[in-house]
Amino acid sequence: MTEIPEHLLKRAQAAREKAEADAAPAEAPAAAPAESAAATDSRIPAHLLERSRAAKVKSEGGDAGASTGGGGGLALADKVGAVVSAPAAAGGIPVGAGPGGHTQRLLTVVKSGSIQEVKAAPVDKVHTWPHLLAAEFVAALACLAFTFVFSVFVNAPLLQYANINRTPNPSKAPWYFLGLQELLTMFHPMVAGVTIPGVGLIIMILAPYIDKNPSIKPEDRKFATSLMTVHLMFWAVLVIIGSFFRGPGFNFTLPWRDGIFFEL
Repeated sequence: MTEIPEHLLKRAQAAREKAEADAAPAEAPAAAPAESAAATDSRIPAHLLERSRAAKVKSEGGDAGASTGGGGGLALADKVGAVVSAPAAAGGIPVGAGPGGHTQRLLTVVKSGSIQEVKAAPVDKVHTWPHLLAAEFVAALACLAFTFVFSVFVNAPLLQYANINRTPNPSKAPWYFLGLQELLTMFHPMVAGVTIPGVGLIIMILAPYIDKNPSIKPEDRKFATSLMTVHLMFWAVLVIIGSFFRGPGFNFTLPWRDGIFFEL
């Protein structure tokens, strides 16, 4: 059941008290207090007064016993707080009455638009084409343009032919393997070449199953962000040390003192 607003309940209570106060001293039939109250309140529309009188006459004519007991029950007129009569059914309760035998028009209880939700639900999904593929295509064109301009202004000379009688010192792997070569200087080959990389790959594979948060916002994916940050920083530090801080014999050196022993 719809909850009746507080101001309407107070208005109805005041109207009932006024009607009872007018009816007690006069000891008149039930129609007299209603008509006198309606006459003193100029805010009641005329068609409501006519409807009240017609209903009262019909009720008194159809059931004389009910009229001697105070007539039909009381009904609330909308937005004016006046007391009018309503047709009575068996037991003296108006037809279609609510709790307490009172009736009230629906529009006085439910305000227009109060039960309607007009907010649109946010949509967090977009189509792959053209939204995603268009952005990826533009990014690919930008990378291609940068590579082309870079190759025009920066020369990339090739090294001399390999000589089996002269091994370069230090002998370094390509930069993407220097992190692994750096691990080999610190741990046993089984640990550096199999255990540590294997554990890292297994953790990366299981990460989506551990963190099942569907959000794509960085602030909501703290676990995934922290895991990827630790992985990248760990490998980046090893590559930087192997590239710029390893000299002849792959010994530790300072690049600003002994120079850089690294070639692309």
